[in-house]
Amino acid sequence: MRKIISKEKAEKKRRRNQLLVGTILILVMVFSLLGYSLNSNGQSGTVTVDYNGFRFTQDSSTNLWDMNKGNLNFSFEYNPYEIYKTNSTLNSIDSYSGKPLYISSDSSDAETEIYRNLFYLNPIAERVQDACVAGEPCSGNFPVKTCSDNFIIIRENSSTGITQQNNCVFISGPAENLSRMSDSFLLKIIGIQ
Repeated sequence: MRKIISKEKAEKKRRRNQLLVGTILILVMVFSLLGYSLNSNGQSGTVTVDYNGFRFTQDSSTNLWDMNKGNLNFSFEYNPYEIYKTNSTLNSIDSYSGKPLYISSDSSDAETEIYRNLFYLNPIAERVQDACVAGEPCSGNFPVKTCSDNFIIIRENSSTGITQQNNCVFISGPAENLSRMSDSFLLKIIGIQ
């Protein structure tokens, strides 16, 4: 059996419960807002790295490292501290200016790095096109090119390296490192590495 209580006591109990629930909800919202502001720490989700006088900024929404040099904007999958360092002598970025660039690649990610930086973000190369290496089997309907053309050849290989012979650049390494190697090539021809 329930106790019989007056309407005044029931109303008082209802108000007290409403006030208690309201106070708890307000505290939850205040602490949520406080936790969110402390967690973000005033940052917009970016990380910055300085390398040889250049600033690389990674935006958490793209996970790419962006860098400006003059009026050119570059975007890399890896920051300069994460890539292969090459001592090879390579032609500068100017040698690709206004000319077609041909690529034969075992890695679409590595090819994308070059395409994005030398054509899409910066209209340096006249165009970027897949090609076949003269004297090698060709699996597509692509033009056959030699080292007299601006030609980048990216191959999966157990040995790691970047070399240049005439107008051919050979980028080789294990499959998982080819994007990293392409970034190294780009930083070298830009004059940052």
